[in-house]
Amino acid sequence: MSSIKKLAGQTLWYGLSTIASRFINLLLTPYLTYNALVSTADYGKMGAVYAAIPIVNVIFTYGMETAYFRFIHRKDNRDDVNATTAISLIISTLLFSVILWLNQQWLAKMTSLEELPLLIQLSIIIIALDALTTIPFAKLRNEGRPKQFAFIKVSSIVVNVAATVFFLSYCPARIKENPNTWLILIYKPDVNPITYVLLGNVIQNIYTLLLLSKKLFPAKWKFDIALWKEMMVYALPILVAGLGGMINETFDRLMLGWWLPGSAQNADEQRGIYNACYKLSILITLFIQAFRMGAEPFFFKQAEGDNPQRTYARVMKFFVITLAVMFLVVSLYIPLWKYIIGEKYWVGLPIVPILLLANVCLGIYINLGVWYKVSGYTMAGAWITLIGAAITITINWLFIPRFGYMACAWATLTCYASMMVISFTWGQKKYYIPYAWKKLLAYIVIAILIFCIHQVVTSFIDNTIAGFVIAALFILAFLYLLVRVERKEFQRLPVIGRFIH
Repeated sequence: MSSIKKLAGQTLWYGLSTIASRFINLLLTPYLTYNALVSTADYGKMGAVYAAIPIVNVIFTYGMETAYFRFIHRKDNRDDVNATTAISLIISTLLFSVILWLNQQWLAKMTSLEELPLLIQLSIIIIALDALTTIPFAKLRNEGRPKQFAFIKVSSIVVNVAATVFFLSYCPARIKENPNTWLILIYKPDVNPITYVLLGNVIQNIYTLLLLSKKLFPAKWKFDIALWKEMMVYALPILVAGLGGMINETFDRLMLGWWLPGSAQNADEQRGIYNACYKLSILITLFIQAFRMGAEPFFFKQAEGDNPQRTYARVMKFFVITLAVMFLVVSLYIPLWKYIIGEKYWVGLPIVPILLLANVCLGIYINLGVWYKVSGYTMAGAWITLIGAAITITINWLFIPRFGYMACAWATLTCYASMMVISFTWGQKKYYIPYAWKKLLAYIVIAILIFCIHQVVTSFIDNTIAGFVIAALFILAFLYLLVRVERKEFQRLPVIGRFIH
């Protein structure tokens, strides 16, 4: 039980920092979608940029973060692992940045932003700075220092938001009052406003790198070639899996620009609507990301003990229960959550429940991935994500021309559900974990049925408050069911157990 408590404690800190930082960053969504300076098409352009950045960032980090966690617990001389990993990423980041800078046209064509070269240049800077912070953040997680991790994450997002508001609100207002103010040196009204959003991101990354500077460079500049080769053998399948994962997660914004019929303006507007509505699934995404940050080093440490499979199974149970409840909280209250984005984006709200369910499947898949990570069979993760990427690309290619961003939503759900099923089936054969999968599947199905019933019931009631009350009753009924079925499990939890007799 102590191991579960430790994971819960670390996940709480990582979760609080992730939720706080993402929530603060989420404030930019209403700010940008309600902002008169930012059109729907501009928001679509921003979505394209932030869809490409994670994909390229996977190449820049090439699986070294996961390899670091793997080898830092296996090697006696951990200084060699720290030094080799840091030197590898510093050199490769410099090399990749130069290559990308000399081939900006490729990134511009990928994002359909050939007419905005400054956005591409800022993107390259963001990617490079992100890559340099990867191992310093991993060191904080491995050393069990979630408070420092949390401070850096949250404060950096505050810097980002402050810089964005400064450029998009303060500067235009002051220049309007006084056209000769010194602000004209750093703000040009004729520049696309999304440029200043990316500039705020650059400022954030510089600030983050300064706070992590003590962990950026190794104590001793010793590069162990043999160790590096061993780490690369482990990491390269993670790179392939990461590319597949990013294709599944963000590539649809780019594919909308490639395959949606009509003008480029229409494609950008549709990307803007899809990108804004995707933000409403962020609550589940937040929990998954927080869990992953606490779970990855935890799983590797548990693998060294006796019968870790039992621990993994119990973690999965609590994880799925949490996801099911969060799915209901978000999906049943979409009429409330929709105010996070501007009204001109509400036309895309029907995709939100689909994306929520897709993220539930993604979260379960990430949890299931423990089998190939701790067993060293990382190629399995690569194959599964490549299958998912093939599903994503195929469905979008076939159906975007006819159904637009709705095809993207269904492609995302189909992809993650398939990856979840494949990973579970394959993993149980290679590294058996006693998941209570029938019970967990039942919880998810019941949550989906509750959502469907709520939709039918509220379709006959033209009263938002009544719909909220009915939603609350459904959620309470689901929680009551969980307590009745999982009473013994909940009683073993120190906080919840005191309220369950």
